[in-house]
Amino acid sequence: MADVAEPEAAITPAWMRLEFAALYVGAPLAIALFMPTRLLFPALALFSVAGLVLLRCTGGFDWRGLVRGWGRLPWLEILGMILITSAIGAAVLWMVRPGAIFHMARERPGFMLMIWGLYPLLSALPQELIFRPLFFHRYAAILPGGQAAIALNAAVFAFAHLMYWSLLVSLLTFVGGWFFARAYLKFGFPAAWVLHAVAGNALFAVGMGVYFYSGNAVRPF
Repeated sequence: MADVAEPEAAITPAWMRLEFAALYVGAPLAIALFMPTRLLFPALALFSVAGLVLLRCTGGFDWRGLVRGWGRLPWLEILGMILITSAIGAAVLWMVRPGAIFHMARERPGFMLMIWGLYPLLSALPQELIFRPLFFHRYAAILPGGQAAIALNAAVFAFAHLMYWSLLVSLLTFVGGWFFARAYLKFGFPAAWVLHAVAGNALFAVGMGVYFYSGNAVRPF
């Protein structure tokens, strides 16, 4: 089980709500509205460091939980995530952009393999740190109970992808965020990270990278 104990630091609920809104609403909104897309990964790295600092300042977090749980990986769920994500991605592309299906795998297989190696470390890992341990530990006192907390986690995870200005991306990241949050709470951090990594790599493999590449993001104004 993931560490979701109450934080030890004496932080007022009002400050928690303000900080939560700034981190999970204000920051993604500012990035989507004003930040050049080329700065996406530096911004993600900055938020990851800030998240780790906030976890450290909160207190009561079991840091060993970030590396525990490899023996509890839900292999059937991981396989299902790969198959279902690939099928959904291929179906969407078949309807709206058939020329993009497996385009990278066919035309740039070496580049795709590089993405498969880097995406889990440079994108999935920092996102999981911010949206799972930080979310469920530091803000435990102000979160709703049960499935509502998972729904809220999925919602802010989807909102963090507002920079792509795509309803499809929002829907996919909401559903993905739901499964990642559930896996984190049930199996621990490694499970959430692996599910996120294989889902992203599956989308890139079928050609959905055209929707998740920041260089393709165009603001509608």
